[in-house]
Amino acid sequence: MSTTGSSNPEYVNARVRARRAALFSDDEYRKLVRMTPSEIARYMEESEYEREINELGSRHSGVDLIEYSLNRNLAKHFNDLLGFSEGRMYDLIARYLRKFDAWNVKTIMRGVYSGADRESIETDLIRAGEFDESFLDRLLEASTIEDVITSLDGTIFGDPLEAALEDFEETDVLVPLENAVDRTFYEELLADLPSSEAIDLYREFLEAEIDFRNARNALRLARSGADIDPAEYFIEGGRLFNARELEGLVQSPDQLVSTIRDSSYGRELSGPLDELEDADSLIAFERALESVLLKYSRRLGNVYPLSICPVVAYILMKEREVENIRAIARGREAGLSEAEIEGELVIL
Repeated sequence: MSTTGSSNPEYVNARVRARRAALFSDDEYRKLVRMTPSEIARYMEESEYEREINELGSRHSGVDLIEYSLNRNLAKHFNDLLGFSEGRMYDLIARYLRKFDAWNVKTIMRGVYSGADRESIETDLIRAGEFDESFLDRLLEASTIEDVITSLDGTIFGDPLEAALEDFEETDVLVPLENAVDRTFYEELLADLPSSEAIDLYREFLEAEIDFRNARNALRLARSGADIDPAEYFIEGGRLFNARELEGLVQSPDQLVSTIRDSSYGRELSGPLDELEDADSLIAFERALESVLLKYSRRLGNVYPLSICPVVAYILMKEREVENIRAIARGREAGLSEAEIEGELVIL
């Protein structure tokens, strides 16, 4: 692995195509919905999760076994991506995989804030970013939010979190800190991207991802009626909103939906937007956002098969697989109906 010198997109994408072929199909998700957690674990044992299920089976069972196996397998595949990437391709993949560093930082802060024990926090970590095992272990040892931020000094999140600490101390809510993490991730992701036709479309995809994140957060705020400044949730870099527009739209959910409908995303989201206007839940709309992003990334990957685009499409599809299996296992354990569980899934 090298971060300098020549890139190797042909080799990376050949490896990605092979791994993409092993992903679960929509029919398999529907099959899993009818299984108990132990049956799901046995089904996974006959798939590419065999190694994780066997290695963890002596220590865990049921949903815990499924959770740990999913996270370990996800980390393995994404670390493999970095392992066989070089040059510019490595840099682009590493930047995108920092989303899991951001996830882990927020997960640890939430755990510390709520007083959760270390094991509960560690269960939800996804060890697929650039933070290594020893660094994550050090973060897990933190007993206060201030300790977490001190441990992050020298990382991309250190200074932004330090700047947001005063707001956290004044409000005693995590919103300023979590937003600092998300903003930093996207700023670093978009910074200094080279210019080419493929990269320009990749940038458009990232802008759409930011727009969808802002739209989701805005709709959550609008539906919640909470007295929270929308600017605290706003992430720069998208094309659909600016912070001031979003602040006004949050006060008028109908206008917010209309703005999304009239945008370049309106055609893809017209059905979910119709449902959203009549529904009490945002789940269907949020799943639609994820589905649209997946389809968008797959289309870019087909247009530019020797670029970062197919790799990002694979990352999103692998995430979707893990989240779908997790949702099925948790739903079955909670006694949800098959229809309720299927409503939680991202099906293309």
